[in-house]
Amino acid sequence: MMQTIILIILSILLIVISTSRLSLHPFLALMVACLFFGFGSGMAPEAIIQTINAGFGETIGKIGIIIIAGIVIGAFLEQSGGAYALASQVLRVVGQKRVHLAMGVIGYIVSIPVFADSGFIILSSLNRALAKEAGVSLAGTAISLSLGLTAAHTMVPPTPGPITAAGLVGADLGIVILIGLYASTGALAVAVVFSKVFAGKVYIDPQPDLTSEKIKEKIREAPSSMKSFLPILVPILLIVLRSVADYPTEPFGSGGVVDFICFLGNPVTALFIGVLLALLLPKKLDKSMLSTNGWVGDALKTGAVIILITGAGGAFGKILQTSNIGEILGGFASDYRIGLWLPFIVAACIKSAQGSSTVALTTTASIIAPLMLVLGMDTEIEKAMVVISIGAGSAVVSHANDSFFWVVTQMSGMNVSQGYRLQSVGTAVLGLSAMVLLTLLSFFIQ
Repeated sequence: MMQTIILIILSILLIVISTSRLSLHPFLALMVACLFFGFGSGMAPEAIIQTINAGFGETIGKIGIIIIAGIVIGAFLEQSGGAYALASQVLRVVGQKRVHLAMGVIGYIVSIPVFADSGFIILSSLNRALAKEAGVSLAGTAISLSLGLTAAHTMVPPTPGPITAAGLVGADLGIVILIGLYASTGALAVAVVFSKVFAGKVYIDPQPDLTSEKIKEKIREAPSSMKSFLPILVPILLIVLRSVADYPTEPFGSGGVVDFICFLGNPVTALFIGVLLALLLPKKLDKSMLSTNGWVGDALKTGAVIILITGAGGAFGKILQTSNIGEILGGFASDYRIGLWLPFIVAACIKSAQGSSTVALTTTASIIAPLMLVLGMDTEIEKAMVVISIGAGSAVVSHANDSFFWVVTQMSGMNVSQGYRLQSVGTAVLGLSAMVLLTLLSFFIQ
C-alpha cells in the first residue's frame, strides 16, 4: 500500500515539476507520468501501452467533439463582438453604478464559451472605461471580472475542464450544469462582495485605453445581445432538458417525442446546434471564417491542445486504475470523513502546484474516478457534485505559476504583491465558497 501511495505522489510531482519548472508541455508530462507509474508498478510494457491507448481513446471519444464545438462557439462570440453585446445587456440590467457586480456577471457569462484568459483580454478595455466612469479603483472591478471568468471556467460546462471531469467520472452533463450553476453563482456572489469591499480598497487608476465613445461604437457594431446569447443558452437548455427526460420517473413520458428530445439534448447535438447559431453572429458570414486560416481554423488549433491534454489525462487515469488507489484513498476518506472535500483538496493541491485549472480538473478526475463507489458517491447527483467539487478545487489558488494570474495583474496595473493579495486570495474565496454551498447541498440529498 505504501509503495502505491509513494508512486502516485511521485507521478503527480513529476507532472507538477516538469510543467512548472521545466516548462514541459502538459501532454508530454502526462505521458511521461503514465510510463513512470506503469513501469514503477511492475506492469508489463505491452500492458502499459494498451492501457494508455485505451484511456486516451475512451476519453477523447466521450468529449473530444464537444470541446471542439464549444471552442468554435467561443471563437465566433469573440471575433464578431458578441461578447461586447452580452456585456452591454448585462450593464443595462445591472446598472453601471453596480460596476463590480456587472463585471462579475459579464465575466461569468462570457467565460462559458470563451477561455478565461481571452475573456479578460477582450473585456479589459470595457472594464477600464466603466471603472473610470464610476470613479472606482480598477483593482476591484478587475478582480470581480477575473473571479466571474474563473467561476464559469472551472464549474460550468460546456467549458472544457468540467466537461472532461464529467466524462471521466461518468456524471450526467445536464445535472453537472445545474449543480455547477448553483455552486458557481452562489460563490460568485461572495466573490463580488470580496472584490468590492476588499480588493476595491487598493486604488489603481483605471486609465482607460478606449474612450466611452469607442466602447459605444464597438457595441453598435456587435450583433444583438439576444442573438449573442443564443449559442450559449440553447445548448445548455437542451442538455438540461435531456437530463430531465432521462429521469427514472419519466416526466415527459416515453415514445418518439422523448427520443427526439434526448437526441437534441445529447451534448454533441446540442453543441453543434450552438455552432449553427454562432454562425449567425457575424454581419456577413464569409467562407474564409470557416477556413483553415479563419476563425474556425484558429479555434481548432486551440482546441487541439486542450483535447491532447484531456486525452493524456484520461490515459493517466486509466493507468492509475490498475493500482489499488481506490481502496487506499477511499479508506482515507472514510476514516477522516472528508467525503466530498477529498476531490476538492486533491484538485486544489494540483492547481496550486502547477497552475493550470484544466490540468488540475483532468488529473484529479482521473484519480477520483475509481473511488466513486468507495466514497459512496454513486447516484447521478452525487457524481455531479464530485465534478463541481473538483472544479471548485481547480480554482484554488491562482498565483505566479498560472498564466491567468499574469494576464490579470499585467492588464490591470497590479504588482506581484497586489496580485497575491487580490487575485490569489480571491480565487481561494471563490473555491471555498463553492465548496461550502456544495456541502450544504449534500445535507439535503442524503
